[in-house]
Amino acid sequence: MITPVNAYKTTNLIPLTGLVNSPNKCDKDKQPVRTSIFYINDFHGKSINIERTMTASNAFDNFTPSKPEDRLKFSSGDIQLGEIEKVNQVAVAGQNALHVMASAMGNHEYDMPKSIHKIIPDMKYKLLACNIDIRPEYPLSKKVEKSYIQEVNGHKYGVIGTSPTDLISRLKYSRLFEKHEIHNIDKTIDDIQQEVDKLKSQGINKIILLSHLGYGYDRKVAQKTDGIDVILGGHSHNLVLDVKEGENLLYDKSGNPVVITQAGRDGKYFGVLNLEFDQNGVIKKVQNNVTPTRGFKRNAPLRYMFEKILGKPEIVGVVKSAPPPITNDLTDPNPHAQFIVDCMRKELDADIALLSAANVRGYFESGNLDTRVLEDMSPFKNNLTITPYTEKEIVEALKATAKSVVNMNNKPGIIHPSGLRYCIDKNGDISNLYFIDKDGKQTKID
Repeated sequence: MITPVNAYKTTNLIPLTGLVNSPNKCDKDKQPVRTSIFYINDFHGKSINIERTMTASNAFDNFTPSKPEDRLKFSSGDIQLGEIEKVNQVAVAGQNALHVMASAMGNHEYDMPKSIHKIIPDMKYKLLACNIDIRPEYPLSKKVEKSYIQEVNGHKYGVIGTSPTDLISRLKYSRLFEKHEIHNIDKTIDDIQQEVDKLKSQGINKIILLSHLGYGYDRKVAQKTDGIDVILGGHSHNLVLDVKEGENLLYDKSGNPVVITQAGRDGKYFGVLNLEFDQNGVIKKVQNNVTPTRGFKRNAPLRYMFEKILGKPEIVGVVKSAPPPITNDLTDPNPHAQFIVDCMRKELDADIALLSAANVRGYFESGNLDTRVLEDMSPFKNNLTITPYTEKEIVEALKATAKSVVNMNNKPGIIHPSGLRYCIDKNGDISNLYFIDKDGKQTKID
């Protein structure tokens, strides 16, 4: 049994501050191993938040602890996004600058199969996935490993990676991957255990899984395997705060603790997981600090590097004032999204404009508004389309997406409208639906 310390409100990056000793003391003749892990996941090519994370990473690097500790930096995947080579060059350059040691292969790391060979040589970090059989003629086959051993200060850590089991359904070019076998969750658990056993046979007793399986499967893996200490998660975009027994502090088949983390999506957060292991590699102390990147300034040297890749952004306007980002961008009313959808309606001269919450990945701030900010807010490069819909079709779409407030992980996200107004109750049902014409006249829709 270990005693977690919840430290979400911690504003600095001081490892192990205020940790409480476990009732099970480690051998006094053996010094515990103190470990601090800086972790990221699901940045989706968000270069501005990578710049902010760089500032946080520098603070992490520059902190001097009171006792010696090992520093590790990992990604759980989906830092890349889409087919645009420059966007993925930035994602790779950002991870190199952060000194990420290894990354799981998220689904977006497979997004550019025709040109991935161009950026693989730039990757100074390892790519890990133990649950996919990549055909040897594909460039990633020579880069992706199942696991490896990371040594820091003479201490050895086993590191394993996984890709999502629903990979094929997530890919635009899924046909190109039909010959690559992605394993289901049961086989994936076997794959992970096989790598754990291999690492343990080499004397490794501290094992970290870089998972892009999603939070639900991470919980299953934690309890169905034996020997994993930490699961750094991604894919499901959960914001996993603190350390809570029964939620993200679980126990493996031998009864040893397993800690699960995940830091939301789009680079809005990063995490620092502080641990203390006994001589047997069992966690005895733990602290999980999850911190918003918004509180950190954009790193100027990295910003310069990114602009050399992406090009100098064009200033297109000035924002006098803007509300703060919302908490849940899939289900909360969002004034930033509302501004965008109002612009869509005006630009297209449409009666109604509709914008999925999942398409809005950023927020406005006061000051100059440039093209990088706009691209960062909507990174998927979706085209605007004018199409006829019936009243029934629109109402059914609103009803279906309103259920996001009660759906697991709030998927797929609500619809932000311009030209409509409606309410969603806590059960995900809509009411008070009105059409608002271009003169502001409201008409109730039954």
